[in-house]
Amino acid sequence: MRILHLSDIHFRAPQCLDPDTDRDRPYRTRLERDVVKRVEALGPIDAIMVGGDIAFQADPREYVEARRWLIDLATMCGCDKESIWVVPGNHDMNRKSCEDAPTMNAHAMIFQASPESREWMLEKQLGHNETGQALFHGHVAYNDFARNMNCQVYPGHLYWKQERDLGPGVKIRIHGLTSTLLSGRNGKDDPRGSLYLSALQTTLDPAPNVINFTICHHPPDWLMDGDDVDDLLNARAMFQVFGHKHRQRILEGKANVRWSAGAVNPSRSERQFEPSYNIIELQVVGNGADRRIGVRSHLYKFQSNPEAFHPIKTDGGDEVFSHSIPFPVEAGRIAVDTVGSVIELSATETTTIQRTMAAVASDAEASMGDRRTRHLVDRFWDLDASDRREITLELGLITKEEIQLPEAQRYGVALIRAAERNLIDRLDQLVAERE
Repeated sequence: MRILHLSDIHFRAPQCLDPDTDRDRPYRTRLERDVVKRVEALGPIDAIMVGGDIAFQADPREYVEARRWLIDLATMCGCDKESIWVVPGNHDMNRKSCEDAPTMNAHAMIFQASPESREWMLEKQLGHNETGQALFHGHVAYNDFARNMNCQVYPGHLYWKQERDLGPGVKIRIHGLTSTLLSGRNGKDDPRGSLYLSALQTTLDPAPNVINFTICHHPPDWLMDGDDVDDLLNARAMFQVFGHKHRQRILEGKANVRWSAGAVNPSRSERQFEPSYNIIELQVVGNGADRRIGVRSHLYKFQSNPEAFHPIKTDGGDEVFSHSIPFPVEAGRIAVDTVGSVIELSATETTTIQRTMAAVASDAEASMGDRRTRHLVDRFWDLDASDRREITLELGLITKEEIQLPEAQRYGVALIRAAERNLIDRLDQLVAERE
């Protein structure tokens, strides 16, 4: 799998609406040309992962331009638009919405809670209909953009997860984490250490032969629970990508790799103005106990004179950071014989199977990461609002009471239910009838 890792694009309205006066556009154009050149040498991109700050002030017009640019970029590098994933950053928050009293109150209750009770307070706020919605008021424009990619967030769905095949017998499970739950508190900037992820987003339950890959805008040092997040991600996520700091870094450990992205469009007032991006190559190597995941990282940064992107080199002068992580084959926990005869199981074995089956059912959302299902999600959102409502009511995917929920949440829940109830094919038929 070849991944294009971007972050901090900062589409800024109204400037980004006019190509002739958009000062950031030339850097995106240089990036486009450089990516095309790299793809000619390396091969097409399989996935684009955007680590937040897609917009600058969460103006819906910024997301229109961002979506257009990302789809065009995907076409240029041989990637289908069904393989773009996004998470929110602090610039994807509408700070005016964060000044609404219900949102300020919910933020304050969580922020002021003691470390021991903060997770409990977050759950309590999320569990209340009004305060749960208030926590996501600032995400409305982001969610309207992200929903076509099935990357929206809402109460009861703090993060998203989707799977792709990485290689023979191996899946990669991509987790989009939301570090912006407390971002924009009181309509202000976020000081370092003032944000909160919570253990609710770092479960990352290990599954046999599944690699966890996390995308998060803010790195752990910007979080109140940063030490806990750092430890849990390093223990459970083989691959981690971050944005926000506009500092391009790679940290290769024995069991994981962490990439920190620079910005596609950093502020021109920054001391080091270096637009940048990464290409990450992952490959399954070997078999059985000797199986490993090969990692090749290409880091590119911009120089201003002459204007061009150049590779960052290793200490040894190589243009590629090469790494390898052991990933021995794990035996499946459910086994049947070749002729389908009945196998007597102990109580412990029966419990293990029941838990495994429950885990499979709960990962219906993860199974929606394939291209066909993501294309269906995109088509569903392109329907008229009345068609979306009629289809989901006909299939029993939402209740009449849930029609009152924000659209991104209402139909986000409905689409996951379609996967849980094996109704994806029927949903596809009904969408096709209305296109």
